[in-house]
Amino acid sequence: MSRRIRRTGAPVSAGPATCTVTVCRGCCCGTEKIPGLDHPGQLALLRQALADSAQVRVTGCLDACEHANVIVVQPSSAGRTAGGRPVWLGLVNDPDAADDIATWIAAGGPGLADPPGVLDLYAFTPSRRIRQAVEG
Repeated sequence: MSRRIRRTGAPVSAGPATCTVTVCRGCCCGTEKIPGLDHPGQLALLRQALADSAQVRVTGCLDACEHANVIVVQPSSAGRTAGGRPVWLGLVNDPDAADDIATWIAAGGPGLADPPGVLDLYAFTPSRRIRQAVEG
């Protein structure tokens, strides 16, 4: 993890050096409620494709079930410094979506690279309550 120095001289965390990808696998996401998608395969593809460029973590329900399958891409510390903010992607039910997400993150992710145009179709804004619970 990178560090910054406060004016007092004490180190303070600058956040993760890489993007963090949060994959919902709660009550709807990643289940048979979303048919026609190899959910374990999607997660495995994300983990494999992002092994060198992002941390992939699985979480329980993000309370955005109307957008299942949900993936949240949080910027790296450099991306956040450049103005990047977490990007919520919903209805990520196309087998090619994982490749599009991985390509974007490999290019830098939020704040450092524009996402492929197709990801605009997946982007949504969750309620403030949900954002605060996930984004901290």
